Amino acid sequence: MPGSLPKMTDQSLAATLELISDGIWDWNARTNFVYRSPGWYVMLGYDVDELENTVFTWESVIHPDDFDRVMQHFDDHINDKSSEYKVQYRCRTKHGGYLWIEDRGKIVERNADGTVARMIGVHHDCSVEKQQREESEKKNLSLQEIVNTQTRELIEVNRLLAQKIKEVELLATKDSLTSLYNRLHFDQTLKLECARSIRFNEPLSLIAIDVDNLKPINDQFGHAAGDLTLVKIAEIIDANIREIDIPVRWGGDEFMLLLPNTPLDRALVLSEKLQGLIHHLDIHPDTVTSASFGVAQLEKGEEPNQFVSRADCALYRSKKARVKKSTDFD
Repeated sequence: MPGSLPKMTDQSLAATLELISDGIWDWNARTNFVYRSPGWYVMLGYDVDELENTVFTWESVIHPDDFDRVMQHFDDHINDKSSEYKVQYRCRTKHGGYLWIEDRGKIVERNADGTVARMIGVHHDCSVEKQQREESEKKNLSLQEIVNTQTRELIEVNRLLAQKIKEVELLATKDSLTSLYNRLHFDQTLKLECARSIRFNEPLSLIAIDVDNLKPINDQFGHAAGDLTLVKIAEIIDANIREIDIPVRWGGDEFMLLLPNTPLDRALVLSEKLQGLIHHLDIHPDTVTSASFGVAQLEKGEEPNQFVSRADCALYRSKKARVKKSTDFD
């Protein structure tokens, strides 16, 4: 038709976005592959394609204090609670500093059930604009207003610092014996991982582990041998998982292993591997160490406590079988 605009291809769209932004991203929710343009890497000081093409890369560079706010904006948009996704936050650069960016995105394709199939967006370095805006706002304030503002900010910073110190003191995340995460950290992380699994439509699996014969080891060889058994099992678990996995000492002789982006079949393979390694653990020549396993994958609409309960029930069934190599799943 005379005078009509030419149809944009993916290539021409990407080229146009490159001209008006510091970096573009393209998330394929069906494959969980995330394309990031060369400009995105340059903006944050990385070599092109230095980081993995997953949503974990994006999450890992967001400033911890901005993370919840960003995820709320993202969730609201993909669940049709907001008409646009546009948010400013800090991203960590390769050298450890932080850069203010403006993140804008749009859903370009949905699945038949209404979930997101594909979403594209742009990242723009807005540090200079933000600094100029802040300086302009300060110039419009009187000296007394500046003093009052800075005083309030200092009071708030001190309050947050005291709160953080108290949280660190009260909510230590590591188990003192095994150096794995403790149960409190697990409870907090489980909610986040379940939310992430739902948000990005990724599988989440949980392995419950129970040492079969810790009490006999304690009774026969002393608690030092029992503690050594737990430490060695923790070392086996930690040495055979990915960086994104969450190993936990659940309590006593029980462990939990939370596996993001992991389907049930892969979790079962890992549990069988760990079971074999633990079975060959040499703590004392007169005893054989063994452990039982229960495995579950998060189901749609399932609450975190129900998820844990299913893994625990699978563990109970494997314990009840009373065999040295026992694994069950739900």
